[in-house]
Amino acid sequence: MAAISLSKVEEAAPALVSLYKSAGVSLRKHGLDGVRAAVYLVVDYSGSMKPYYKDGSVQALADRVLGLSAHFDDDGTVPVVFFSTDVDAVTDIALADHRGRIERIVAGLGHMGKTSYHLAMDAVIDHYLDSGSTAPALVVFQTDGGPVNKLAAERYLCKAARLPLFWQFIGFGDPGSRQFEYLRKLDELSVPDKRVVDNAGFFHAGSEPRKVSDSELYDRLVGEFPKWLGEARARGIVRG
Repeated sequence: MAAISLSKVEEAAPALVSLYKSAGVSLRKHGLDGVRAAVYLVVDYSGSMKPYYKDGSVQALADRVLGLSAHFDDDGTVPVVFFSTDVDAVTDIALADHRGRIERIVAGLGHMGKTSYHLAMDAVIDHYLDSGSTAPALVVFQTDGGPVNKLAAERYLCKAARLPLFWQFIGFGDPGSRQFEYLRKLDELSVPDKRVVDNAGFFHAGSEPRKVSDSELYDRLVGEFPKWLGEARARGIVRG
């Protein structure tokens, strides 16, 4: 059973009902119906991301993540980290206030910088630890390119493998770009040499991410989560 009922979603965010229903189909397909988890969204705020803010792609992703989160978590909000050279904001999006939320947040941010994955990861880890939660967490980490510090990003991912956090990277941009070679490498870091469990996935949403269907997006967002959940439980990283 979903953490938030369909009737509550209809009341709080009627525009998200179809997303909520699509997410439910994917979760049932992947054996995740009734699973409880925290959901985070990490959004790239580097200079090259400007077109994706302008055309609504980032808002569309936020809405889709909210639709997914309503099945996993009953608080109706998703913590969001905006990052570029530094962490630009740690805030949240909510079912009841989702329309235009990304635009309102971005209006209060400064210069769009470079791409420091590790600082965004650090912000998520801090938020998770400060929350006191022991539930597993799915972190949807959106970016349109590789990090400025590759070693730091890899180090953070490997250290975070001991925490109940799964990092699902999603790339926006030209499918032919070499920008995402690093993320593919990060996805395939060896276990157990580099990390205790495979705690990351990556998929490419292309240069027009809003054109990826809801069902495909949800399948890709949760596709690797069940395997990680099983392995993390077996190793005592996730309790219960």
